[in-house]
Amino acid sequence: MSSQPHAERAHALLGASKASQWINCPPSARLQESVPDKRSAYADEGTAAHELSEIKLRRRILPCDSKERKRLDKELTKIKASEYYNPEMENATDDYVEVVEERFMAAKARSADALVLLEERLDYTAWVPDGFGTGDVVLIADGVMEIIDLKYGKGVPVSAIGNPQMRIYALGAYDAYSYLYDIHEIHMTIVQPRLDSVSTDSIQVDELLEWAETVVRPAAALAFAGEGDFTAGDHCRWCKVKGKCRARADANMAALAHEFKDPALLSLDEVSSILFIADQLSTWAKDVKDYAFDQAKNGQAIPAWKLVEGRSNRAITDKEAAKAAMIAAEIDADKYLKPQELLGIGDLEKRIGKKELTALIGGFIIKPAGKPVLVPETDKRPGLNSVDADFANENFGEG
Repeated sequence: MSSQPHAERAHALLGASKASQWINCPPSARLQESVPDKRSAYADEGTAAHELSEIKLRRRILPCDSKERKRLDKELTKIKASEYYNPEMENATDDYVEVVEERFMAAKARSADALVLLEERLDYTAWVPDGFGTGDVVLIADGVMEIIDLKYGKGVPVSAIGNPQMRIYALGAYDAYSYLYDIHEIHMTIVQPRLDSVSTDSIQVDELLEWAETVVRPAAALAFAGEGDFTAGDHCRWCKVKGKCRARADANMAALAHEFKDPALLSLDEVSSILFIADQLSTWAKDVKDYAFDQAKNGQAIPAWKLVEGRSNRAITDKEAAKAAMIAAEIDADKYLKPQELLGIGDLEKRIGKKELTALIGGFIIKPAGKPVLVPETDKRPGLNSVDADFANENFGEG
């Protein structure tokens, strides 16, 4: 296992994970530099999953003597005692490890001396000032290098196609090992096991190096100097100052100033434009509101706004004592106890395990048709002719 715990590793100003930000909006890197990172339960959960995955991989695909096994078992005991460890994490990391093992065996089939590196520090300072990061898995065999990255989160699907983080990791690995291996093609794979997603992109080395020179190098120089233009876009999602960024506000206010040909009735073309604007504005509005709330909590006055106590629900402080009082009063149990019912599928998978649950009750689980939703035409899901035609026999229920 790497010498430094995942959560304690240093992070570069121009880290690969934020490449989409500083490439598209170079001065945002310095703008966020003084803003402290907020550790979340999701980040800590992801860290635990990465550490568990690393232990499993070191046991399965690297030489492991008795001393190393003892050390890994000790680390495993710590992780299993973590509040984040559960059957879902066990199964998800198993799925990830299986993908890595398959790719490693394929590399070994191409070349008996295939190289595998786990949690490798990757230096890409040849293109990015002080640029470094950590690659989850690097495989090199017979002219092909593969970078594999675990994404444990399930809130936002992440694709490897054209992914700048993966490309920058590839640059670091290529720079470190191209003098030893004749690498001409690079594969980049993102495994998101909780979404059952494995995506892979491939690129020729010449194309990657051209991208590094024409896109990465100039953007990195501007970002490191704190120069360039602030530009709003999808890359704002993880920006630490997204709630008060003026460039983002200007872009959204410009969207609000949209002019229509007929102020009385909108055409479908105009409605189409508004739908894109609506998603953009709702996300921005939430970010601004969250920022204002945090400032108010910290004692900053927001003109014309104030913090007040929100509504709350009554609560029983001692449920066992309350239950005992009901029993003593000989009140019928069905008047104060809920009937037992099965947990939802997601909770069952977390407590029992995805594979185990499928083996037990897979035959009783169905996935009914989802409610129709309106999405951009770039969405990969097949389009419906109409709700009436394609869902004539479906009952969507409520909620």
